[in-house]
Amino acid sequence: MKSGKIFLFLFLAITVGCGGGGGDGGGGNSPPPATGGATGNILPVTVNGALCSATSSYPNKACVSVTICAPGTSNCQTINDILLDTGSFGLRIFKQAITVLPPATAPATGALAECIQFADGTSIWGAVQTATVILGGEPAVQIPIQVIDRTFGTPTLPAVCSNADPDPATARFTGILGVGLFIQDCGPACANVGNNNVYFTCNGATCSGTTVPLASQVQNPVSQLPQDNNGVIVQLPGVPAGGASTVSGNLVLGIGTQSNNVPSSATSYSVGQAGNFSTVFNGRTYSSFLDTGSNGYFFSPPPPSPLPLCPGSAWFCPAATTDLSATNTAASGSPSGAVPFRIGNFTSLTSNAANNVFAEIGGPFPQSFSFDWGLPFFLGKNVYVGFEGKAAAALGTGPFWAY
Repeated sequence: MKSGKIFLFLFLAITVGCGGGGGDGGGGNSPPPATGGATGNILPVTVNGALCSATSSYPNKACVSVTICAPGTSNCQTINDILLDTGSFGLRIFKQAITVLPPATAPATGALAECIQFADGTSIWGAVQTATVILGGEPAVQIPIQVIDRTFGTPTLPAVCSNADPDPATARFTGILGVGLFIQDCGPACANVGNNNVYFTCNGATCSGTTVPLASQVQNPVSQLPQDNNGVIVQLPGVPAGGASTVSGNLVLGIGTQSNNVPSSATSYSVGQAGNFSTVFNGRTYSSFLDTGSNGYFFSPPPPSPLPLCPGSAWFCPAATTDLSATNTAASGSPSGAVPFRIGNFTSLTSNAANNVFAEIGGPFPQSFSFDWGLPFFLGKNVYVGFEGKAAAALGTGPFWAY
C-alpha cells in the first residue's frame, strides 16, 4: 500500500496522502457544520468517501470535486478525486481526466511547463494552461492551471522530473486543489530566477528553466474569487479511536466574508516566508505546517524515539496507542499553545479493512527538523488558512494558520 507523497513545493515541505490544536481528533469534538450546501461558498469534502476514487484510495485521503471549462465557452466538466491540499497552491489535473481543454503542444515559439517534486522522490510534470475554474457556487475564474502530462514537450524530461507519475492510477489521485497560504505556486522566486527547477519553457523537444511573471504562474483558485478570496476553513468531524470508514465535511471559501464563515474561538498563528511556524516536541524544535494533503502526522522524534517503526514500513507502530503533546508557536513568537495528539500502531489500525480514516497514524519525516501536521490534525475542528496579504476578520492579515 502506498502511503502517499511528501510534497517539496519550492522551499516549503508539504505531504500528500494521511491533527491537533485543542483536540485529539476524537469522535466527541466535531466542529459545527457550515450553513449552505453544495452551492455558494461551500465545497463538500469526503475523506475516503464518494468524492474519492475507490480504486486509488489510501488512508486519510481528503477529496473534493472541481468544475473546469474551456475559456470563453460553456463546455465544462466536473472532476472528482481531486486531493484537497492546504500545503500547496493551485489546481493540477491529470490530462487523462480532462475532456474540455485542447491538448497542449510545445511549438517552436515555446510553451510553459512545470515540474513539482515530492519528498518521496517522485514528481509530476505537465503544461501550464488557462482554464475557467468553478468552485462550488462561486463565480467562474479564468486562471493558469497545470495539466499533468508526463509526455508533454520532450521525450527526455528534466532530471528533477525524470520519474514523473504517468497517470492517476500511479499518483493515487486525479488532481490536486492547492488552497494553501500563498497566491501563486512559486511566487517571486520563479519570477526572478530562471534556474528554479519548477518552471520550464519547451521549444519542440527541448525544455529549459525559465522565469515566469506572477500572473502567469499557477494560481491558488480561491484567491482569485471576487469576494470569498481571503482564505478557507476546513471543517471535518472527529473519528473514534480505531478509525471510521469515511467522514464528510466542508471546505468553506472565505473567512469573515459571509455569515457562514465568521471565525469563532480560533487562535491565529503567523508564519515565516516559507509558510511555517514552530513546533517543539520532546525538546526538539521543528519548522511546521498544517496539511490536509498529508495522510498522517509526519515528524522524526529526537532519540531515543518512543515510536518504533512497523517492520518493513515507514509508519509508526508502538505496542499501544501513545498519548503525546507538542507546543506550537507563531513565527512572531506569540501565541503558543499545547497540541495533544496520539500515535497508534499503523499495522493494527489498518488491518480492519472497513476503516480508512484514522486520527492516530503517523511516520517519520525525511527532514529531521520538519513537523507535518497532516490530516489527523484537522479531524474534529475548524482550521483556518489565511492567505498572504489579505485581511481575515478578527484573525488578522495572512499568511496565517488558525484553529
